[in-house]
Amino acid sequence: MSRPDRHNGGVNDEAPTIGILKTQPATDRPDLLAAPVAAALRDWTAPSVDAREARVAEIDAELADTAAFCAAYDVPLELSANCVIIAGRRGGETTYAACMVLATTRADVNGVVRRHLGVRKASFAPMDTAVELTGMEYGGITPIGLPDGWPILVDSRVAEAEAVVVGSGVRRSKLTVPGRMLLALPHAEALPGLGQPA
Repeated sequence: MSRPDRHNGGVNDEAPTIGILKTQPATDRPDLLAAPVAAALRDWTAPSVDAREARVAEIDAELADTAAFCAAYDVPLELSANCVIIAGRRGGETTYAACMVLATTRADVNGVVRRHLGVRKASFAPMDTAVELTGMEYGGITPIGLPDGWPILVDSRVAEAEAVVVGSGVRRSKLTVPGRMLLALPHAEALPGLGQPA
């Protein structure tokens, strides 16, 4: 995996690469992104990370699911991160949050997540609900472009990664991003112990 070129504060458009993915700055290819993702990158304001560090690669939509994708595109599971949408309930109210964990782990929904959100019960949001609320395709949901106010909980191993593969909002492409870019998202924070061994 090659490293981003940060000379003069810029970004080398040929890096980073993971597996055999052919990437380019996602801001150059909004046609490969879900509308909320394209809008979030277009309006990016976080000073610590350049929006062009999010890179997109077109893939076969039939291979979007993690195991099939990693096998087909030579991407190690430990460099792939999954975004799972959690519904937390307390007192008749539902709070939604996103969890980012490596593909080699599973989000500790009933322990770490439930306690962190301060809810009585936490579970994976139903597929139809996640798709409707995010405006993204199931299997492509990503933390970039989520509804305003949603907490984004990032496992510390994802946050520390030089680059990880995440969804693009659609099944026919993937993003590669530095972990620190995920922490630059609104309402994002690193949460040690979020990802437990699968």
